Amino acid sequence: MNRMDNLYPCLQSVEGNTEVEHETLVIAYRFDKSNLEKAGKDFPQVTFIPNDDISGFAENNNIALRQACGEFCFILNDDTVFDGPVIDRLIRDFDKLPSEAAIVSPRLLNADGTLQLCGRPPYPAINYVRQQWHLYKEPIDDTVGKAPLFNEVFETSNITGACFLIRTEIFRKLGWFDETYYFTPEDIALSTIARESGYRVFVDRAVCITHKWKTTASRISPAIRPTAVRGSLIFFSRGSGLRYALLACGVWPAEMAKRIKASARMLFHPSEENRIKLLTFRNITRNIFTRRSPKQIFKKYFNG
Repeated sequence: MNRMDNLYPCLQSVEGNTEVEHETLVIAYRFDKSNLEKAGKDFPQVTFIPNDDISGFAENNNIALRQACGEFCFILNDDTVFDGPVIDRLIRDFDKLPSEAAIVSPRLLNADGTLQLCGRPPYPAINYVRQQWHLYKEPIDDTVGKAPLFNEVFETSNITGACFLIRTEIFRKLGWFDETYYFTPEDIALSTIARESGYRVFVDRAVCITHKWKTTASRISPAIRPTAVRGSLIFFSRGSGLRYALLACGVWPAEMAKRIKASARMLFHPSEENRIKLLTFRNITRNIFTRRSPKQIFKKYFNG
């Protein structure tokens, strides 16, 4: 996403910690021409694929995935840094995993070294609604109380799109990432369809990667958040209009309450941060009951 401060440390950590034969594909999403040229010279072993269209997480990743030639695909956000030979160790895990194993992910750490995520438990629709009301918080460690399959490898239910290893053949059978969604919940959708297709998902607690997501928060949340909420409601409704309406009726009041709170903050404490928050919640409440697709919502507010 044209963030050289993210991309360079990421690529350097991959190349410095990976011995297994591999190819590296980077979707240069809306890169400045000068940045694209410089990155190409600094990392001649990397294939840069320019994309200037307005695209989401699934679309961007799928461009590269359809060109990938390896036995495995390793999906990685650019705001990550390896804490050791991540890819090599995850690939070795597959030597011991059962044949129906499709995905294995590492443990994710925050920039300050604290735990961000280690596997993800089942995430039913009711928990999504409860989370919007701050009545539920997804556990960050899905290995607690479980017995490992071997070493520090545990079975889990869902992965995070920031970093995971998947068998290419299985990923292809599953249709890559579902491009219905734009920023959320592509990872949970992929995990769900994998499990429903008879495959299994794992996490290796001993393999760590640092994900700097909190320090790279975007200023385009007024475009991203309404897109994510719309996508989540589509996913959790599973094609049922009635189910969508019921879920939306649970989510809309929560987002409206946040919008009212943001309005009060903007009134008494005007600032750019509070203005962005107000725009974000306004856009969310305006698009929960819309017929627009997540992509149409994002393009509308991104262009605006």
